[in-house]
Amino acid sequence: MNLMKHPELLDQLAAAHALGTLRGGARRRFEAMAREQAPVRAAALVWQSRVASMNELQAPSEPAPAVWTRIENLVRADSDQQAMAAARATPPNGPGGWLRSLALWRGATAAGALATVLAVVTAVGLRDNLGTRISELQAQLEATPQVEYVAVLHDDQASASMLVTFDPKSRKLTLQRVSGFQEASDKSLQLWALPPSGGPRSLGVLGQERLLQLAAGEGDVREVPTLAISLEPKGGVPSERGPTGPVLFKGALIQKML
Repeated sequence: MNLMKHPELLDQLAAAHALGTLRGGARRRFEAMAREQAPVRAAALVWQSRVASMNELQAPSEPAPAVWTRIENLVRADSDQQAMAAARATPPNGPGGWLRSLALWRGATAAGALATVLAVVTAVGLRDNLGTRISELQAQLEATPQVEYVAVLHDDQASASMLVTFDPKSRKLTLQRVSGFQEASDKSLQLWALPPSGGPRSLGVLGQERLLQLAAGEGDVREVPTLAISLEPKGGVPSERGPTGPVLFKGALIQKML
């Protein structure tokens, strides 16, 4: 199936892949298509970026006091059951054997109590926070910029290195590093539009952040088939000169069908 002819399905599959709910053969087929088709790969990276940003913004939450009360009750009940089981068992001969049995019983009780605590914290935390978490995710997704252009820039080994998206409403290019590349302190990365005719046009100089934005108008990217990033002297070079350093990353700019 050509997913580019079904943009809603592509978006749903990319979201499920990023959230981990796409599994088995469906996940393998999607990943195979992502390796072969740049639009599918771009959609997957966009959703991975969204999910990662939501995780970073999620504030930690403390369990309610009632949770700790339940934990104490469960730990006490677990300890009582362990004690009754130990009392029913035939005690070893001699005081040394009794002490060893006591030590083992205490260790088993502590392990059981710890497992109970972890299980309760996880279960109660998930139950209590699930509704809140879903609401927060929905709100964050609604606030996500409307991406109409996307590009995955690759190095000469065909490894994804930079995800570029453009939102015409906010007039922002968003760039996210997806590889471990880091330029030297005396160098800068510079983003270029490579139009069908004419020379390259600079779209801006990148800082060293993993996620950054550059101001741009839709006219800067409309009908531009390719974006590229070159390594330049610190602060970049004038647009009219074009890239003076090596082009490190390059990729097709795709306009999404909305």
